[in-house]
Amino acid sequence: MAGRGRAGHGVVGHGVVGHGRAIDEILADARAGLDRLDPRTAAALLAEGRIVLVDTRPQHQRDSGGEVPGAVVIDRNVLEWRLDPRAPSRLPIARFDLPVAVLCAQGYSSSLAAASLRALGLARATDVIGGFEAWLAAGLPVRRRQPANSPAAGPSGS
Repeated sequence: MAGRGRAGHGVVGHGVVGHGRAIDEILADARAGLDRLDPRTAAALLAEGRIVLVDTRPQHQRDSGGEVPGAVVIDRNVLEWRLDPRAPSRLPIARFDLPVAVLCAQGYSSSLAAASLRALGLARATDVIGGFEAWLAAGLPVRRRQPANSPAAGPSGS
């Protein structure tokens, strides 16, 4: 059977399951190569137009927690394809010298994402320490969506 080792043990890639690196090691290595930004610094750089802030949180998190005004929303699962200047599906902003800061919910997946962008050649990629939760805790601007049935949404057709 393809993808199976001896005696039915699963094989992943070139090694046996369970012989990889711990996520904490991978995360520490990713962060070692980043000049991470605290939320206030990221907000100031965004306001000055000196960085592109990329929000990779899923839609449901943006709906419930709010959005950062001025952030570019890119789903985490397509981030590299949208920002790799060589990719056919890249965004118009994609370039190797793009100063980009990735924002996730708590600052974990954003570190891995920023390291991945650096591996693609985006040497100025980094992330926001603590993610959206730290952004919110710092009292930085957040745009909240109005529920469709709220009075601010307009007339109800009565």
